[in-house]
Amino acid sequence: MGQNKNVGFISFRISGTDGVSLETKKWVDVFQKHDYQCFFMAGELDTPPEYSFVVDEAHFKHPEIVKLYQLSFDRSQRPRELTEGIHHYREILKKKLYEFVERFDIGLLIPQNTLTIPLNVPLGLALTEFIAETSIPVIAHHHDFFWERKRFLTNCVWDYFNSAYPPHLPSVHHVVINSSAQNQLALRTGISSTLIPNVMNFEEPPNGRDDYNVDVRRALGIDDDELLVLQPTRVVQRKGIEHAIELVARLNMKATLVISHASGDEGYEYQTRVQEYAELLGIKARFVDDIIGDHRGRTPDGRKVYTLGDIYPYADLVTYPSIVEGFGNAFLEAIYHRKPILVNNYSIYSHDIKPKGFDVIEMDDFISKSTVEYTKEVLTQPQRIQEMVETNYRLGLKYYSYSVLETKLRHLTTSIWGSKQFRDI
Repeated sequence: MGQNKNVGFISFRISGTDGVSLETKKWVDVFQKHDYQCFFMAGELDTPPEYSFVVDEAHFKHPEIVKLYQLSFDRSQRPRELTEGIHHYREILKKKLYEFVERFDIGLLIPQNTLTIPLNVPLGLALTEFIAETSIPVIAHHHDFFWERKRFLTNCVWDYFNSAYPPHLPSVHHVVINSSAQNQLALRTGISSTLIPNVMNFEEPPNGRDDYNVDVRRALGIDDDELLVLQPTRVVQRKGIEHAIELVARLNMKATLVISHASGDEGYEYQTRVQEYAELLGIKARFVDDIIGDHRGRTPDGRKVYTLGDIYPYADLVTYPSIVEGFGNAFLEAIYHRKPILVNNYSIYSHDIKPKGFDVIEMDDFISKSTVEYTKEVLTQPQRIQEMVETNYRLGLKYYSYSVLETKLRHLTTSIWGSKQFRDI
């Protein structure tokens, strides 16, 4: 292999604004900066076509993969048709892996969560067998282990979990995004790993306000004298959005809570609950996923589509009351865009992020009187906000920047190929 190696990223999907897709694209940025060619295999891709290899069966939404998923959980005895189906699609996917690697002359595979969370068991098994058969160098990037999700713990596929989630193979280098995952992986499997947190490109500040996004507040229906409180997440239960609603209600200030993303794959029951709770407390809550996308553009009826980066410059406060997070992309985004943030003291924040010294508004699983009063104090003191956001940006640059990611990836590529493959920063 020469100096410039071809890197193959594999996932269920690399498209949109889910955490795995976002982090994958950041890794791609860093590899490309160092003259690597990056290629992509997934069931859904928004990557350049000439570097893309779409395999429908790799997606967790593929109809047959969904059937296998539904048969795998909430039962302890495995139906014979499940075993046969899993191995049928494992063989299909393994052939596709060989085709992908051969077509693009891949020298390094980077599975993104596909050896971590069992949304597509045939893909996890196919990858494990492919790696065992080829000894190809692998950096397995783990975002959400199955043991971190209650819904995966009653199943009839433990033998597959033990072999592929993740596999213990000599050519695989494991990367986790928080210290809890690192500890649990070692305790449960004996596998050592490298901790690489989620990052933002703090070296290059955001674009901020411009001619395109100048009308954001009007598009969101927010008056000039009104607070824009941004909840930059999907509407899923673990995001704790009720707390953001309660905070806005108790501030007794003219404000609108803007919720940026839809429910996604986890149903709409919780979104209905959030809407009803906002009505009950008498606050304005706007669900604006119809005009927020990955790229600027227009809706079918002609309205402007904004990116989340277009909304941040106009936010007065970011709420992030999550109960559980693998890391906390929205936290980093708020820091990157220099916005004050309310954050719940969830475990990964408490263990990995808080000790760095970030200056935020904190809550401990509920909105207290002191939290409300402190939030009011911050929002009415521009100088205090300026101090907070500048402190946080400096810490983000120090601990969660592209430079940090480059350093970590340099160490991994050195251990794989025996010499530095990244030029010095």
